[in-house]
Formats: sequence, C-alpha cells, structure tokens
Amino acid sequence: MSDALTWAALFGLAGISVLTRSFFMISDRPLPIPDWLRELLKVAPLAALVAVVAPEIFMTQGQVITTWQDARWPAAVAATLYFFWRKDILGTILVGMAVMLPLKLGLGW
Repeated sequence: MSDALTWAALFGLAGISVLTRSFFMISDRPLPIPDWLRELLKVAPLAALVAVVAPEIFMTQGQVITTWQDARWPAAVAATLYFFWRKDILGTILVGMAVMLPLKLGLGW
C-alpha cells in the first residue's frame, strides 16, 4: 500500500511541477505585462543574489559582524572592485577566493 502512495505522490508532484512551469506556454497570446513590472523583472535575479550573498558577508550565526578582522569583508571588497574593473563573473569569484583563503588559512581570520 505504501508503494502505491509513494508512486501516486511522485506522479502528482511531477504533474503539478509540469503544469506550473508550463503555465505561461499554454496561452496562444502573450500575457500583457506592464512596463514597470517588466523593468523590475530585469533586476530580479540580481536582487535574489544579493539577498543570498549579503547575509553571508555581513553576518555570522545571526549576528552582525562587528570586527574588521573577518576575511569575508576584504574578499567582498576585492571581488567587487574586480567586477567593476573587468565585468567578469569567474574572475570575480577567483579574486574573492584568492583574498579570502590566505586571510582565513594564513592569519586565522
């Protein structure tokens, strides 16, 4: 009996996932989106990324970091400067890690 329920749940979840992801492809005509919403949707991925990364940089264990001796701050500053200089995501990640790892492993920050 539990195998049947497991399979029913899996197929049900798969069906719901397909339906919700294909919702915008069902209609024959495009959905009208206001210009202001279209502009907001352009920056939505950046806002989501900032919402994930910012707490990791500025907080530790739910508390705001109050010391300057934290390897994340110089790494974030160096990565940000590199990004504005070169506009390269992979290089930004590498620069941030190249600054953070020696501070963390070498100085124990």
